[in-house]
Amino acid sequence: MAAPANQRAARRLGSFKRLLAHIRELLPLDFGFVLWDGSTIPAALPVDALAIVFADEGVVAAMLRRPNTDTLLNLWVTARIDIRNGGIFDFLGHEPNLRSREIRRRLDKRLTLATALQFLFVPRGEPWPLETIRGHEARKDGSEEANKENVQYHYDLSNAFYALFLDPELVYSCAYFRDWDSDLATAQHHKLDMICRKLRLKPGDRLLDIGCGWGALVCHAARHFGVDALGVTLAKEQFAYARDKVSRLGLEKKVAIELQDYSLIEGDFDKIASVGMFEHVGAANYPAYFRTINRLLKPGGLYLHHSIALRSAAYERKKKSRTANALGRYIFPGGELDHLGMSIANLERYGFEVHDVEAWREHYARTTRLWHDRLCANRAAAEREVGTVKTRLWIAYLASASIGFMRNSVGIFQTLASKRMRGPSGLPPSREQLYR
Repeated sequence: MAAPANQRAARRLGSFKRLLAHIRELLPLDFGFVLWDGSTIPAALPVDALAIVFADEGVVAAMLRRPNTDTLLNLWVTARIDIRNGGIFDFLGHEPNLRSREIRRRLDKRLTLATALQFLFVPRGEPWPLETIRGHEARKDGSEEANKENVQYHYDLSNAFYALFLDPELVYSCAYFRDWDSDLATAQHHKLDMICRKLRLKPGDRLLDIGCGWGALVCHAARHFGVDALGVTLAKEQFAYARDKVSRLGLEKKVAIELQDYSLIEGDFDKIASVGMFEHVGAANYPAYFRTINRLLKPGGLYLHHSIALRSAAYERKKKSRTANALGRYIFPGGELDHLGMSIANLERYGFEVHDVEAWREHYARTTRLWHDRLCANRAAAEREVGTVKTRLWIAYLASASIGFMRNSVGIFQTLASKRMRGPSGLPPSREQLYR
């Protein structure tokens, strides 16, 4: 029985090699492939050439049976599909110029079908760790319990892990680059400063930061603008870190951090910031969210709404991309994106006047690229902290985010609004003070 099995395996390998050679010529591709027996396509592939590596024939069986993002991610996080002599971004300049429809038209269907049939009964192999992650649909009912479960899944991964790729202040949202060559720490400092200037913060103001993360904005605002600040988060590790940071900086009289759902906050505030938090709210909960912001904001007070957004046409199609579905399942459970028009309409609908909208798409493409590169540079430490699967998953997530912003398939906007009132808003006549 061993000889026939070996012969079948050899035929499968040969058929797959012919298919890869055909695809490589069709597209054409200037990178190669390394197969599980050590052979390469092309046969004379240099050892230092960029290449995709297939660890075993179960990889091919799995991809042919279920050619989707979930399958590819499972194979990627277990390194059964890997990249030799490069990373994800190295393939951006190697993409085919042909559209998918044209590729399907030109593909040798007889060779493709013959190869698929040979792998039809080959086991897909192991492991498949992502099948145990977020196996159920994430709750999106807006309850404190659901919000806490979804937020803690992502943000309580490990403070030490996030420190490996974020800036020293652990700012986990889009940086602001006055110069594209700025380092991450400088760009995040400029972002915090920009938010404070847009909110026209001044000594004595009471600031609320919804989804305060590790406390960067509230501490920056208290130290440099003299405000009294409250930061709220649902992530336990963020909460502990932020409380310690406030104490370490001697800001106990100026800054408070609470482990609390935004909907349960009481009091009134001169200024409110929501930076990278709105994506977790969920479309069904938008009315309750904006009513809460309006309830907490003093008349004429300012609200800064910083959030990722889809293009309106993409949102109205109602069908999420495969990448978006994967992000929701494995990275941001319960998360949803609106579009800019919806954000502005909701702000006006729930009692706000919109004053300014600024697009930061290219800033986030740069930010997520720097995060990706820093995580790759610290990969060994990350794997010791959270394991290989989580590390490779986050590398893929940061790369896909950067590519999405780079290609303009997703955007991000900072919108400044005030609680609507009769008469003058009290804002300066120009924006020049923002860009000093």
